[in-house]
Amino acid sequence: MEKTRQFYGSLNNSFDSMAAKMAHSMKSEEKQRLLDSEHPVPTNSVVDMENVAADDDLLGNRNIEHPTSNFDTMVHLLKGNIGTGILAMPDAFRNAGWVIGLFGTLTMGIICTHCMHMLVECSRELCRRTQTPSLSFAEVVEAACRTGPEFLQRKAKVAKFILNIFLFITQMGFCCVYYVFVAVNLQEVVKHYFVDLPVYWYFVFLMVPLVLLNWVKSLKYLTPASLFASIVMSTGLIITFFYMLQGLSPVSTINAFSSWGQLPLYFGTAVYAFEGIGVVLPLESNMRNPQDFGGWNGVLNRGMIVVAVLYTAVGFFGYLKYGDKAVLGSVTLLLPADEILAQSVRLMMAVAILLSYSLQFYVPFNIIWPSIEHHFQDEKTRQYAEYFTRTALVFITFIFAVAIPNLGAVISLVGAFSSSALAMIFPPLVEIVTFWPDKMARNDWMLWKNIVIVTIGFLGFLTGSYVSICNILNPGATT
Repeated sequence: MEKTRQFYGSLNNSFDSMAAKMAHSMKSEEKQRLLDSEHPVPTNSVVDMENVAADDDLLGNRNIEHPTSNFDTMVHLLKGNIGTGILAMPDAFRNAGWVIGLFGTLTMGIICTHCMHMLVECSRELCRRTQTPSLSFAEVVEAACRTGPEFLQRKAKVAKFILNIFLFITQMGFCCVYYVFVAVNLQEVVKHYFVDLPVYWYFVFLMVPLVLLNWVKSLKYLTPASLFASIVMSTGLIITFFYMLQGLSPVSTINAFSSWGQLPLYFGTAVYAFEGIGVVLPLESNMRNPQDFGGWNGVLNRGMIVVAVLYTAVGFFGYLKYGDKAVLGSVTLLLPADEILAQSVRLMMAVAILLSYSLQFYVPFNIIWPSIEHHFQDEKTRQYAEYFTRTALVFITFIFAVAIPNLGAVISLVGAFSSSALAMIFPPLVEIVTFWPDKMARNDWMLWKNIVIVTIGFLGFLTGSYVSICNILNPGATT
């Protein structure tokens, strides 16, 4: 009897084990089908939220080879936002008038920062649903559609593809602007002290250092370059303020409001200036303590407050100092050419932007590389292919920089066409899809708030792109 009892006990345990394994397998298959299938998820198919890990558990389980500290992240965030756009703000204020420029820039900063928080919140919610430690911007869009309303589930890959197109264009556009900025400022310095060479030669000379810099693969290893660039740019901004604050004219000498035709150019330049939406998720996902990124006193808010205040100050005082002369796309080009201190600012800003190029380059490379990587099985061949791809992308920015060397026009077009979509259109739409119908249905104000942001972004996208293209084809027509 004892042996019989042991036999049946062993048999029951085996059946229980098999049943548990089958249940686990079925649950895994259901989750995989929910996330990866091309077919729509049935309306009664839901994620088992009881078994979904807590947010802190997922954040803590990220396997990062070289995690960044809060300080590293702050440095990268400032460098990801404070670039050529801040030096173009006097031109933006000229296109808007100082009243709209002043309040519009602060409002734009609040909206863009809020949209960054939306993106991070949606990313974490979708990470919980999909049991994924981290998601990219495009993966957030795809996951939102796959787990969202039924009519969007078939469109998940299309949505991801569209987002990647805008993200790739935006970040490559930033790289093009950086390329032009460095070349133009170096040309001004060399022309004054040595020889006057066409700007196209500087594009050629810059190819080698940019290629070598962008062979660096890890954000962790870019921290020293970003830190040095931040110090150099801060020094350059202080000296720029020194020149801008001297001999200021009364506010009555500049326009409080500009023409309606110039406002889209202001929008494009201003939304371009808040250029960090593409690096928010990569920075957050590479943090050692990602829970410190959000919140009222988190890394994101602290960094963006600094960014918004600096943009507004440079725009207002730059326009007040130089008035209608602020048309060159960078306030550094307006500094006196016969003073060594002013020339040093051009040189410092050129070096800072040169070192910042690789941070903007990080995003488009990671968009395109996965589709290329799987074609190479051998590790050594894959490495050669990676270096070739990085070099080719730098060469693409070289081609576009040569084609459109008008710095101000490129900034406005990139901002209006792609930055507005990424910074002000996609995040609110993703939040609506992610939290529909539960959170959005219970909080109508959130839905209408998101609709207002999307509407502003879409109007800026249409009008800003049109006017910027017209300005490139017919310079000075809108001014």
